[in-house]
Amino acid sequence: MQFDASYYQRFYLDPATRATSAAEQRRQARFIAAFVHHLGLPVKRIADIGCGLGTVLNELGKLFPKATLTGVEYSSYLCQTYGWTQASVVNFDAPPFDLLVCNDVLGYLNHSDCDAAIKNLAHLCSGALYLSVLTKEDKQIIDEQHTDMSQHTRAYQWYKKRLDRYFVTVGGGLFLRKPCVVPLWRLEHV
Repeated sequence: MQFDASYYQRFYLDPATRATSAAEQRRQARFIAAFVHHLGLPVKRIADIGCGLGTVLNELGKLFPKATLTGVEYSSYLCQTYGWTQASVVNFDAPPFDLLVCNDVLGYLNHSDCDAAIKNLAHLCSGALYLSVLTKEDKQIIDEQHTDMSQHTRAYQWYKKRLDRYFVTVGGGLFLRKPCVVPLWRLEHV
C-alpha cells in the first residue's frame, strides 16, 4: 500500500472522497479526552500510532496541555511533511504511554502482523487505548466510496479475543490496560 500524497489527498483532504473530516477528528479527540477525564486517568504521555495529518493528536494536545505528544506514522511522506516518528505499529518501541491512539491502522496488516501489533499496543499502553478498526460486521454500514476497501476485514471476535488478553473494553472504542488503574463498575465493561 502506498501511503503517499495522493492517498492522503483522497482519504483526508478532498471533501468529495475523504473518509473523515478534520472537524470529525477533533470531535473524536474531545470524546476520548472527556472519557479519560471522566475515568480520572492521569495523562502525561500521549502517542498516536498512525496519526495521519495529526488532527486527533494535536487536539488531544490542547485538551491535555501538560502532556508530551508523540506522532508515529508508517508513511515516509507524512514523516517528512510533519516530522512524525517513522515506525510501524508492529515494531514501534517506547516507554508506555498513558493514552495511546491507534485509528484505522490494524486493517492494513496481515493476520500475523496484526496479532503482533495488538501485543505491541499492550506493551506501549499503561492506561487507555483508543482503537478503531473496520471489521467484517461493519461492512454493512460503511460508505465504500469514502472508505479504503483494500483493508483486511476480520471478524469482531478475532479482535476481541486478542484485545481481551490485555485490555478491558469500556465502550466507544476505549480500552483500559489490565490491570485497570481505575475502579470500574461491572456495567461499565462491554
